[in-house]
Amino acid sequence: MLELGQKAAPADDIIKDGSEATFMTDVVDASQTVPVIVDFWAPWCGPCKTLGPMLEQAVTAAKGAVRMVKIDVDQAQQIAAQLRIQSIPTVYAFFKGQPVDGFQGAVPQSEIAAFVDRLVKMSGGDASGGLDVAVAAADAMLAEGAAVDAAQTFAAILGEEPNHPAAYGGLVRAHIALGDLDQAEAILNGADASIAHAPELEAAHAQLVLARQAADAGPVDDLRAAVEADPDNHQARYDLATALLAHGDTEAAIDELLELFRRDRDWNGGAARAQLFTVFDALPAKDPLVLRGRRRLSSMIFV
Repeated sequence: MLELGQKAAPADDIIKDGSEATFMTDVVDASQTVPVIVDFWAPWCGPCKTLGPMLEQAVTAAKGAVRMVKIDVDQAQQIAAQLRIQSIPTVYAFFKGQPVDGFQGAVPQSEIAAFVDRLVKMSGGDASGGLDVAVAAADAMLAEGAAVDAAQTFAAILGEEPNHPAAYGGLVRAHIALGDLDQAEAILNGADASIAHAPELEAAHAQLVLARQAADAGPVDDLRAAVEADPDNHQARYDLATALLAHGDTEAAIDELLELFRRDRDWNGGAARAQLFTVFDALPAKDPLVLRGRRRLSSMIFV
């Protein structure tokens, strides 16, 4: 965490390429105020090409709480020899001018997140701030489809802070992504009362509801044909929206639900409006689809 009044590092200064000539400035001197991760790699190293982007993702998620310098060992053989780099990838973390942590070889994203979290705490960040960095990294894993790694990271965070709302909701979402809806529901139902109504858990609950519905969704093409054949077939349009959500086409699903609301807002007890709110709750509050969808729905309600 940054000390009060300390400015975050500029975005283009958080991750940089280093060399023997700049090592003292980029690593030793810079680490006096913030931990610096040094990634020793080479262009011919296959595992390096996997590990490097994963490190960059975790460092970016830390938002300036740590920095990263990439060193090509072929171009910095003297430093590699001084630090006894015998295999790559090798990663060292420097703080106050000294190596304080590190690892060799490719490791899972969850271990990288934990590595960065340790550095944040070591440099004076509080536990919640460090955990927030890990949550951001786990969210990035989930967005990229690494649901297993994300679940492991969220679980590790909860091991340190059992009632961390973002990590708890994240663990539910990870199990939804893995298709384990029963486990996702069990985790959600086990939430402590103090966080049961936190926005992160409300969003996870909405995603679980949609995932349950998606399991029974019909073929998109057949449902679309039914709607085209009879635009007033409200059940077919509602089912089409559900099927579109199951296939990840959220924008089209919202459009169908808005059209259903426009045609008959009271159909099936206001099902279109209720489903729209479920979809909105499942997405980030500032998602453009949510903002646009809410605006269009409001324009229909207040005409």
